[in-house]
Amino acid sequence: MIVKGRENREQFEIFSIEEFVLSEHLLRQIDSTVDFTHIYEIIEDLYCSDKIRPSIDPVVIFKMVWSVS
Repeated sequence: MIVKGRENREQFEIFSIEEFVLSEHLLRQIDSTVDFTHIYEIIEDLYCSDKIRPSIDPVVIFKMVWSVS
């Protein structure tokens, strides 16, 4: 629930993603098995060289697709 008001503006919470993703989660297994470094070379020409348009990391996109499959 989103609370509109000033009472919650000074509160913040720090957390680690490690606490929320189970150690046996599929993406952890994929990350430890698959080498994604070659993807950057494959898609290099598809991204703007002057970085005017911000992008999502292509490896993140691959992982997102796998996580919902």
